[in-house]
Amino acid sequence: MATKSHKDKNKPGPVAVNKKAYRNFEIIEKYEAGLGLLGTEVKSLRAGGGDLSGSYARIESEQCWLVGAGIAPYQQAGNRQHDPTRKRKLLLHKMEIRKIRTKLEQRGFTFVPLKIYFNERGLAKIELALARGKRQYDKRQAIAKRDQKRDIDRSMKKYRK
Repeated sequence: MATKSHKDKNKPGPVAVNKKAYRNFEIIEKYEAGLGLLGTEVKSLRAGGGDLSGSYARIESEQCWLVGAGIAPYQQAGNRQHDPTRKRKLLLHKMEIRKIRTKLEQRGFTFVPLKIYFNERGLAKIELALARGKRQYDKRQAIAKRDQKRDIDRSMKKYRK
């Protein structure tokens, strides 16, 4: 019988995903950034206590911040808890921040977090996207395309054998 290796057990995967971002925004460009976290926040994220709904990223004085993301309190920390909704620093290069800032100054762009995950080295990372908000008719078009594809796949299923 094959046993699972140590690497399979700790395979990196998303800890928290912002599903509404994919539905409400058209993703233009993606970025990866590090997260400035406290010890109890890291342990809580490893336990699956992250929430990105309603969060966004902001650039203030040449630094990038994650606002509105919730990381649940860590149960075993006792009275040394972190603030669940505090602003967290995002670790990006200065050139990336400048490039993002110029695009954010254009009309209609937003900086949205997509997911938090741990990389192969065990560091907490966040995937951010430069996005533009979708209109209601864009959402309807996406739903219609998805329904058409599902119908075509269903009708072609009997011919694939």
